[in-house]
Amino acid sequence: MAAAMAWLRGRAWGPARRCGLSAGRSYSGGGAYPSVSLTCPLPGVPKAVFAAAEGRERFETRVTMLENGLRVASQNKFGQFCTVGLLVNSGSRHEAKYLSGISHFLEKLAFSSTAQFGSKDEILLTLEKHGGICDCQASRDTIMYAVSAEARGLDTVVNLLADVALRPRLSDEEIEMTRAAIRFELEDLNMRPDPEPLLTEMIHAAAYRDNTVGLNRFCPVENTDKIGRDVLHSYLRNYYTPDRMVLAGVGIEHEQLVECARKHLLGVEPAWGSGQARDVDRSVAQYTGGIVKVEKDMSDVSLGPTPIPELTHIMIGLESCSFLEEDFIPFAVLNMMMGGGGSFSAGGPGKGMFTRLYLNVLNRHHWMYNATSYHHSYEDTGLLCIHASADPKQVREMVEIITREFILMAGAVGEVELERAKTQLKSMLMMNLESRPVIFEDVGRQVLATNTRKLPHELCALISQVKSADIKRVVTKMLHKKPAVAALGDLTDLPTYEHIQAALSSRDGRLPRVYRLFR
Repeated sequence: MAAAMAWLRGRAWGPARRCGLSAGRSYSGGGAYPSVSLTCPLPGVPKAVFAAAEGRERFETRVTMLENGLRVASQNKFGQFCTVGLLVNSGSRHEAKYLSGISHFLEKLAFSSTAQFGSKDEILLTLEKHGGICDCQASRDTIMYAVSAEARGLDTVVNLLADVALRPRLSDEEIEMTRAAIRFELEDLNMRPDPEPLLTEMIHAAAYRDNTVGLNRFCPVENTDKIGRDVLHSYLRNYYTPDRMVLAGVGIEHEQLVECARKHLLGVEPAWGSGQARDVDRSVAQYTGGIVKVEKDMSDVSLGPTPIPELTHIMIGLESCSFLEEDFIPFAVLNMMMGGGGSFSAGGPGKGMFTRLYLNVLNRHHWMYNATSYHHSYEDTGLLCIHASADPKQVREMVEIITREFILMAGAVGEVELERAKTQLKSMLMMNLESRPVIFEDVGRQVLATNTRKLPHELCALISQVKSADIKRVVTKMLHKKPAVAALGDLTDLPTYEHIQAALSSRDGRLPRVYRLFR
């Protein structure tokens, strides 16, 4: 390439200096090579040599296990900044023997005072020196502490993460502030116009009644005053052990990250002591199916000059599979094929306007405000569900439309439709993995679950192999399960659970007819 550029400089710009501007214009207009098409290489120009990756080995995720069982995983990525964090195999699904809401408390208490840092402000000032930001997220099966900062400050970042996760002070003042923050969040959750977080909680509670991923992710109001330092330490002693942790990093050298891990995470005495973990919950998720209903007045959820009309929200789900199974990829393609969204979503094909829930539901039934497919997957189970919203008077018709879409999943899948869903899934995967924090989370979660990581090109190859027969097979298996139903709003016209189950067991997905003597 350098030789080509040098040649062009000598031939093109050299004469322009001697003969004036007209010579340059003649060349740039194609006068020098009038018979050569723009799609063909210029005669006499050396063939360009482009930069290329020297194999895929430099992009592979490297994993090292320390003597105490903690895993260190890293992914090389060029740039001045890095994202490093600790992921813990702990979440609301492990709270069966404890007060519900501990993970929610730990999420709010993260990056508060520790053994080395006297306050949250001190932590933020330390990160500021390296241009850093921090965050903590608790899900049903993972708690994640993450920091993005300059790669030069790696030692400081790992030291801070170790102190935050293993040696928090949990002062009375911080716990009281956390109680107030959680109460406010719970109030805000019930007042939001978007009910999706509430419905997600409800569908999990219906699908896995009183076990594992069906346990409440948010702390119940009645538990806020019961959770204190002793309760938290009891939980942390069992679940914050090195063998349940992964230190993941993106944008740094693996050997440097391992060295920092040995320095700050090996032989550290946690704030709750180094006693042996005893009551670790290793329960496997038990899918039960069922219904959770919440009667609620939704007429005044969003007031103002353009208020949202009163809506009833329904979510129907069926058990899929865990992300460790081979059928996970066909289910991901199926979820993309169903797609959907809000009735006012702007955009073209890239926004899923050709997915089934747009073509078959939102484009045909203009009174429906929303129809969206979701796929939640965990290490031992999964849940494919459809969320729909409409006027309370049309709830029965809306439910029937959704049950019919579930039945139609097992029907014929067009080649164009399947290829579009696979292409959209691959493009979404690759676009998301352009972001450093997303790569970090992907590395950490995969290594936490499997001790290794499937690279994007491997996942794309698996997506390409999905056939229409695979979609039909996984759907047929899914439809044999009992449904999980979540309903929120005015439920006067909601069909019974037995009728919804009967519709999903029928050939056409229609609800049983209801005959009334008086209307």
